[in-house]
Amino acid sequence: MRGMGRIFKRGPVYWIAYSYRGKEHRESSHSDSESQARKLLKKRIGETSAGTFIGPNEERLTFEGMADMLLTDYRINGKRSLSTLRGLIRHLSGSFGMSKAVDISADRIAAYIATRQRERAANASINRELAALKRMFNLAVRARKLNHAPYVAMLAENNARQGFVDHSGFLAISNALASHLKDPITFLYFSGWRAGEMKALEWRDVDLDGKVVRLRPEVSKNNDGRVLPLAGELLEVLERARAKRRPDCQFVFHDGGQPIGNFRKAWRTACQAAGLNTILVHDLRRTAVRNMVRAGVSDRVAMALSGHKTRSIFDRYNIVSESDLVQSSERLQAHLQTQNTLPTVVAVRSRGARPGIRKT
Repeated sequence: MRGMGRIFKRGPVYWIAYSYRGKEHRESSHSDSESQARKLLKKRIGETSAGTFIGPNEERLTFEGMADMLLTDYRINGKRSLSTLRGLIRHLSGSFGMSKAVDISADRIAAYIATRQRERAANASINRELAALKRMFNLAVRARKLNHAPYVAMLAENNARQGFVDHSGFLAISNALASHLKDPITFLYFSGWRAGEMKALEWRDVDLDGKVVRLRPEVSKNNDGRVLPLAGELLEVLERARAKRRPDCQFVFHDGGQPIGNFRKAWRTACQAAGLNTILVHDLRRTAVRNMVRAGVSDRVAMALSGHKTRSIFDRYNIVSESDLVQSSERLQAHLQTQNTLPTVVAVRSRGARPGIRKT
């Protein structure tokens, strides 16, 4: 096997040497038999040719090592969802923690999916976890710490929410909220912004004289800045916020000078008080989109205001309610009723026609 590998002795034991990715690897045959060493060398050369070789780097890489690579990738790219990623990794660690990367096979991933489904996790949640695992493997392959990645099958997501709240329901929820949350929630209801974007809004982003708010790209989820004109209730919300502005706090909305934190519990309590237990904070964004469309705002402008980059996602937010369908049906019936009168037929006597014959 000259030129492809070699056999040599260290003491009584035969060793083999072979090249993989431009680097020589040496491995003990754990035998004093030269024929055994030749068989091992032939096997390793076959594995390197077929792309199934598992080298020392692959043997050492663990799930924890891949998770660290993914966390580092998030930090390098300035992604703001590190806390969310850590939660995804915690779920994955329950099944793959302490495992070698090469031992995480497609079968084990399928078993993980089945376990999460038994735990009643939504397909969308499982897909976020699988996407994190897939990214780990891709980073490891790119760094040449793994030869190949296992197949990661994603699930169909048919559990998209369709929740929204009408204006009276929103007012009921708002009335039940703590005072420091009323205006921030009102801002979300009228603007269609994400909760994280609202929390990060600073006074440097607000031009009350020009009656606009500018969302900085680094704050936006999709890294695109956008402009929100201020009028009506939105303008009043910002004017009230200015009256409460503190010199020691740069945020427009705050809680006694401190940034607004997680208010899920307060939101849930207010929804229960309003008798709307199934409404989520994010449903306000969906509601704002629907209200824009109902008010006659063009889809293109509504997408620019809400920050939706793709038509498919925007259409998912533009929810049609039962009341929308009822109103459309009533408008159709009213239109048809105007067509119920019989058309007037005028008799025209043609030249040479006999009396009593009418041409219409």
